[in-house]
Amino acid sequence: MTERVALTESAAELLRELWVENGPLMFHQSGGCCDGSAPMCFPEGEFLTSDADVRLGELDLGDGRTVPVWMSAEQYAYWRHTHLTIDVVPGRGSGFSLESPTGKRFLIRSRLLDDPESAPERVAPVPPAGSGSPSPRSFDADPEGGGTTD
Repeated sequence: MTERVALTESAAELLRELWVENGPLMFHQSGGCCDGSAPMCFPEGEFLTSDADVRLGELDLGDGRTVPVWMSAEQYAYWRHTHLTIDVVPGRGSGFSLESPTGKRFLIRSRLLDDPESAPERVAPVPPAGSGSPSPRSFDADPEGGGTTD
């Protein structure tokens, strides 16, 4: 089954360090405006999600800890045929993202899902809301469906 989000080992390493300093983490893929559509890393729950957000999946840090990844539903409508990989490169992090003081920044590497990979039975469905979060909408994996599966 094809997952919608993944991360590089470099990103996993930085996330493990940030977890030690900040506790459980979360990502929200910003919509573009001032921070250039950057993945933003926050302490889990610090960025409030709502029905206007979609939970894309969870990043496995390789040690039993996971980091949920969110995106606005409006942006997801454009990116639903795309697999996202979170990576890290030298540079200044965006806005209030936790990696800002480290001299590194998270970025998204994307690729289109190919036809067999994006078939509804092959794409991992968008998971329901996580623990303690409001109930954001989840979209079906059917590219023609275009609706919610609440």
